Amino acid sequence: MSSESVDSESKVSGNQANIPAHIRRELDIDDGDKLRWHIEDDGTLRVHVVQQRTGTFSDFAGYGGDEETVVTADHDAWGVGDS
Repeated sequence: MSSESVDSESKVSGNQANIPAHIRRELDIDDGDKLRWHIEDDGTLRVHVVQQRTGTFSDFAGYGGDEETVVTADHDAWGVGDS
């Protein structure tokens, strides 16, 4: 047994493990984020959080359907533009 204290632990189920809530909050891990895994030469596991806040619908307010839009004028940010 290691002399290091245990901050949290997770059970592996179906080749998946949950990240404890307090660690998700502290590291600001959210849906869509990626975890990059690296095993050091001494066997230590290092995990790097790659936040994926762009290109997701997390900040999308939606369209209520109350106003008409012109796709070529209003939606260029979505990749629709004059060719």
